[in-house]
Amino acid sequence: MSEHLKTCKPKTLPRELWSIAATRAVSINPQNHSPVYRLARVIPGYKPTAEHIAVLTNRYWGPRGVRLTVGFLENVRADLQARILGHMNIWGTRCDVQFALSRAEPQIRITLEGDGYWSYVGTDNLHIARNEPTMSLERFTMSTPESEFHRVVRHETGHVLGCPHEHMRAELIARIDPEKAIAYFRDNYGWNEEMVREQVLTPIEEGSLMGTPHPDPHSIMCYQIPGDVTHDGQPIPGGPDIDELDYRFMASIYPGSEHAVSCGAETPASQDAAAQLRDDNDVLRRALSIYARAA
Repeated sequence: MSEHLKTCKPKTLPRELWSIAATRAVSINPQNHSPVYRLARVIPGYKPTAEHIAVLTNRYWGPRGVRLTVGFLENVRADLQARILGHMNIWGTRCDVQFALSRAEPQIRITLEGDGYWSYVGTDNLHIARNEPTMSLERFTMSTPESEFHRVVRHETGHVLGCPHEHMRAELIARIDPEKAIAYFRDNYGWNEEMVREQVLTPIEEGSLMGTPHPDPHSIMCYQIPGDVTHDGQPIPGGPDIDELDYRFMASIYPGSEHAVSCGAETPASQDAAAQLRDDNDVLRRALSIYARAA
């Protein structure tokens, strides 16, 4: 397998938690909210459901920095814990983010015996049972190459901070030939068509994004896509480490303040935004209920 290909799949919450998680995300950071009127412009003629609003709600912490506690579910040697935590905190060298080890109900719980590499995204981490992992770094040891700590740990930490996959933005997906991609990933990595479409060919709805105007093909959050599967034969390089645009964007999300948010603290302004989202959702639920009875 290519050393630069990140076969990470951010975990998603059960569907019944989507609206609850969206409300909490907005209570933590009002900028996460995607208003109903904005959605109507993004999808002409569409009347968004409460569930759709939840899908389009971002999951960033903040908005004035964040402090998160980290723990390990297995008995992990101290030097490995420190090494992983050090790579997580590299993000905080350019924005107001800090991860600290804790044994007392840590918000971010890492397993080294999970199924591959993955993490829940942003504030969704707060909805996972306290005895369950929120990040998987399968088989990481002190013998794991340093390049993998850069490539994987920093990538998964990007998800923890609220970042989706950069290669799932429509502008990059438009460069990929679906038939070639399905054949390539099947022959080289054993992926079936469903997995290729899920991991490579399904774009994020741009109306939901807090991001740069155009995707960054060198981002740590971007898969490497070979030129063999693009329409123009040019590869999408992906990023083996955090690049300058990654740092700048995260600095815009977590610009720094002496009042950093700890464990999802809520402010009066953010509570107002959350109340507005709940009101929007209630209106949509009632409308859908009336429509269903009429039908």
